[in-house]
Amino acid sequence: MSDTQNSLSVRVELPREDAVLLTVEGDLDSATAVALQRHLTEQLRLGRRHFLLDIAGVPFMDSSGMNIILRVYKEVRDSAGGVYVISPTPAVRRILDLTGVSLTVPLLDSVDEALAAAR
Repeated sequence: MSDTQNSLSVRVELPREDAVLLTVEGDLDSATAVALQRHLTEQLRLGRRHFLLDIAGVPFMDSSGMNIILRVYKEVRDSAGGVYVISPTPAVRRILDLTGVSLTVPLLDSVDEALAAAR
């Protein structure tokens, strides 16, 4: 499944029954965040507990993107789930570090690392 809105693409894959991999490409900002939010909400509704967000293709993220990541984290933390951010670009990693998001949500280098962490 793919969604393109204002140059944001979200590809959804199911590497395991309880985990969803969302590969995001394009700027993640107030104009595009609704597309990612829609996919996350649908996967929550389907009972997914582990959210792997591959954002290697996201050159820019503003507070809208960070808020979405934190919102899904809050939704799954009580159900023994987790959110894992994979391969952020240096600019996005810096924002996640400066805002403290990376203290709550692990930043990992690969899908395999994220799947291992999601056990």
